[in-house]
Amino acid sequence: MNRDTIIACAEQFAQDSPGNYVSSEAALNPNCVGLKIYDAPIFGFAAPDDEIFTEYKSPGIIGEHFLSPLEFMPHAQTVISFFLPFTKEIKSSNAMRNDWPSDEWLHGRFEGQLFVKELLLYLQELLSDAGYESLVPMHDPRFQVEESPPDRFTSNWSERHIAFACGLGTFGLSKGLITRKGVCGRFGSVLTDLDVPKDKRPYTDPYEYCTMCGSCGVNCPVDAISIEGGKKHLPCYEFLDSVLQQYKSRYGCGKCQVGVPCESGIP
Repeated sequence: MNRDTIIACAEQFAQDSPGNYVSSEAALNPNCVGLKIYDAPIFGFAAPDDEIFTEYKSPGIIGEHFLSPLEFMPHAQTVISFFLPFTKEIKSSNAMRNDWPSDEWLHGRFEGQLFVKELLLYLQELLSDAGYESLVPMHDPRFQVEESPPDRFTSNWSERHIAFACGLGTFGLSKGLITRKGVCGRFGSVLTDLDVPKDKRPYTDPYEYCTMCGSCGVNCPVDAISIEGGKKHLPCYEFLDSVLQQYKSRYGCGKCQVGVPCESGIP
């Protein structure tokens, strides 16, 4: 088992799995039936004892509540992070409407997250079959999400910060993570005792890939993002809640991620 095998198997799984396509039963409208949610994933690999995970415990980054990879899995040898980029169809549909998320985007956010779980379970099975242990922090009983309004929404395992540590990308003004495949998509991570070569982060600044152009703020339907004030989480949260009230199980927005220079790549 090596890095290339993990990546190749994940790419094939994303291509073949029915979970990466919207079913007729789940479709919000007929045009969404058969919609492919994600293109092929990209991967990053980090050492679980990387000093950056200690830095994440600083109040100005995540905080003391952050649990490091070795706190989740003391014998871990590798942190695996992946980014699943949304397909062009999902991105373009959401860019066409300025007031409300498209049905396709809502599928990407809801069914797309279900597929993230599928891929994580698949990777665990793949590692197990090869004789290695693994753990998914997001599915571990110790995983916690903290909501402390008016402006603090955090968890003890941040997929974006893990992806940053694994060399996948840097943050943008909207607080999304800009990868070489852009900012539109979802992240996941696995800890394992498989030891593989690690990636060197090709950046030093947390916002290195962001040009601070402000396009994401212009697109935001509730003016939650600005160059002067950054991202205000509460109005964003309240808008997402209004979407949830209308669609019940689904929510999302993504306006800050489409029609912007970082939509599908590094500006």
